[in-house]
Amino acid sequence: MGITIPWESLFGGMLLGVSATLLLLLNGKIAGISGVLTGLMMPKKQDYAWRVLFIVGMICGGVIGTYFLGAEVPSEYSTTTGMLIIAGILVGIGTRLGNGCTSGHGICGIGRLSVRSMTATVIFMCVAAITVFIRLHLL
Repeated sequence: MGITIPWESLFGGMLLGVSATLLLLLNGKIAGISGVLTGLMMPKKQDYAWRVLFIVGMICGGVIGTYFLGAEVPSEYSTTTGMLIIAGILVGIGTRLGNGCTSGHGICGIGRLSVRSMTATVIFMCVAAITVFIRLHLL
C-alpha cells in the first residue's frame, strides 16, 4: 500500500500560513474571517479597505479554484435548508462566544502560540467530532 500525498491540500495550507503571517507582519492584523466580517459590519474609517480586499480575495480564490483549477463544489446536500440555516446560526453563536473562528484561533492564534487560541481550537475540534458522531450515528 503506497502513501498518497494530498499536494493541493499541502499547498493550500502553506498559502494560508504564508498569507496569515504576511498580514500580521505587514499590517498587524489577524486573518480571522469572523473578525474581518465584523469589521465590515461596524466599519472604522481607516480599517475598511483591507477588509474589503480580503473578502474579495477569498471570493476570487474560490472562483479561480472552481472554474480554472477544477475544484469540485457540492451541488446537492444531504440535509434540509432549515438544518443549514440552524447550523449557520449555531456557528455564528459559537464564533461570538469563542471570540473568533477557526481561522483566527486555529491558524493565526496557534501560530502566535496563544494559549487561548489553542484552547479554543481544541474545543472547536472536539465539538466538531461530537457533532459529526451525533449526525452520522444517532440521527
